Amino acid sequence: MDSFALRLQRAIDERGPLCVGVDPHPELLARWGLPDTAAGLDRFARIAVDAFADRVAVIKPQSAFFERYGSAGIATLESCIRQLRDAGAIVLLDVKRGDIGSTMTAYARAYLDPVSPMSVDAITVTPYLGFGSLQPVIDAATEHGAGAFVVTRTSNPDGTSVQHAHVADGRTVAQQIIDEISQVNTGAIPFGSIGAVIGATVGDTGLDVTKINGPMLAPGLGAQGGRAADLRTVFGADLSRVLPSYSREILASGPSIDALRDVAARVLDECRRVTGNSG
Repeated sequence: MDSFALRLQRAIDERGPLCVGVDPHPELLARWGLPDTAAGLDRFARIAVDAFADRVAVIKPQSAFFERYGSAGIATLESCIRQLRDAGAIVLLDVKRGDIGSTMTAYARAYLDPVSPMSVDAITVTPYLGFGSLQPVIDAATEHGAGAFVVTRTSNPDGTSVQHAHVADGRTVAQQIIDEISQVNTGAIPFGSIGAVIGATVGDTGLDVTKINGPMLAPGLGAQGGRAADLRTVFGADLSRVLPSYSREILASGPSIDALRDVAARVLDECRRVTGNSG
């Protein structure tokens, strides 16, 4: 299998630099006229697949909003993943797993091993049990041509006390994580398959991402207050590896498939203008 980085680059070249989050909040279900039940979730997921699967580069289901319905929700998530991948979309499962040893190995097998019914292209992970705790995911990504996005600098105010804390050599925790990712990705072509999650609303962080050689997911755009133009403030002039991510800004236009596609296309045009990526 091609590396995750190569598949991601190909998808962006063909469909443009956009990630759409599939976050079936109870409020969104109600807005779409759907019940807050497993059946309502299933209908929501089917509409999202029909709207985005064959035209958006990366689709990011939020696992928690499926898990809350128990086994029926997980079955819907498995079906959603399968349909999205069959249509050529890159599936990034937002699970933010972070643990140690055999537990992290089990998470890696659950999401990144092709034999798993939950197998996706990439997952989000948290490094706050130590970057070394992510090694099972990194190993699985290498073995199976998958990827991982490491939570690095988030926009929630409480994250600052941890992510901007300083380690012994004076770097911030966030910068240390970026540097660890950079080491994993050293020499990878076209770039590495381990990325970072950096919120689009964090402003000028002072972080040096120039050597990361990996993709950078930028959530928080749209309804959370971030705009595509903010990306240059956060990431600098080179946005070639930045993947803008929108959720509620687009999903709020449902359940009309045409409306969902129209808003996604408008947002994509804005992202293209800002990033300079004409894919």
